[in-house]
Amino acid sequence: MSSRSLFSSSFNLFIFIFFSINNGIDGTTFTLINRCDYNVWPGILPNADSQKLDSTGFMLGPGDSRVFQPPQQWSGRIWGRTGCNFDPSTGLGNCATADCGSNQIECNGNGATPPATLAELTIFSGAKQDFYDVSLVDGYNLPMAIQAVGGSGTCDTTGCLKDLNRMCPNELRVGDGQACKSACEAFGTPEYCCSGAYASPSTCTPSSYSAMFKNACPKSYSYAYDDPTSTFTCTDADYTITFCPSLKSSQKSSTDSSPLSGTGKGFSIGNGNSGSGSGSNPAEDPFPFGSSWLPDFMTGDSSRTTFSYFDLKFAFFIFSFLHFLLTF
Repeated sequence: MSSRSLFSSSFNLFIFIFFSINNGIDGTTFTLINRCDYNVWPGILPNADSQKLDSTGFMLGPGDSRVFQPPQQWSGRIWGRTGCNFDPSTGLGNCATADCGSNQIECNGNGATPPATLAELTIFSGAKQDFYDVSLVDGYNLPMAIQAVGGSGTCDTTGCLKDLNRMCPNELRVGDGQACKSACEAFGTPEYCCSGAYASPSTCTPSSYSAMFKNACPKSYSYAYDDPTSTFTCTDADYTITFCPSLKSSQKSSTDSSPLSGTGKGFSIGNGNSGSGSGSNPAEDPFPFGSSWLPDFMTGDSSRTTFSYFDLKFAFFIFSFLHFLLTF
């Protein structure tokens, strides 16, 4: 092959790879990671105006992960079911906590049965600001965290590292401690459910039960009007949703109520593995762009991983000029 033909082929390959990489990382991704030392069955429920993702329910073994790319605009809930038992021949079964009532591993449009720790996200893939939170309004069944990766703005990590099942009052406890109800679920009265005469921020105030949740997990929603300290924003980010984000932290004494600290880039979600699918042999780094092999101009530190128009124009100019010299 001549040097000209070789260069022409290399040039075309470069352009193909350039656009393939750029398109492959365009748009928000959700990475779900299981750091628990037991199986978790995530459930996903899109809001009424959003499309469903590739799956609405599946299993993650300890250390496993799975990646989703939602539509450009998406809102919904993600949670973890525990203690599930599905018949291998029929696929039918249920879960001890946060069951979605579908009687299948896929939730198929059903939400979590309380008590359940919920990750709630509304994303716009860079078109405007995203909103996200971890909610204990429907109770608690396992530790969870949301980390914004590669976005711009405040982009704090939020969630609940504590094992609230260990400190749950008897009147809220489920079974022998598999989950912890909210006061609304346990008692059903308007003052705890922020309903009726209590359906406003001025009339529905924190109860002793929601205060217990808030003290243990300061960045999580503890009751319906807990917005100021519990809703977080970021623009043009990817999101890592981790079950048992710090196994060591979740097993500490219930007297330790240290909160999450730091922003998304500064928060560690514990030791373990992550990858792109259940049963994989994942890499150590749970954040796919944190230690990328790509050059700095392709990854960046404070913004989402994209190519600018200048990058493309400059690269095209250089290769076009060299191509001209070789074919002149």
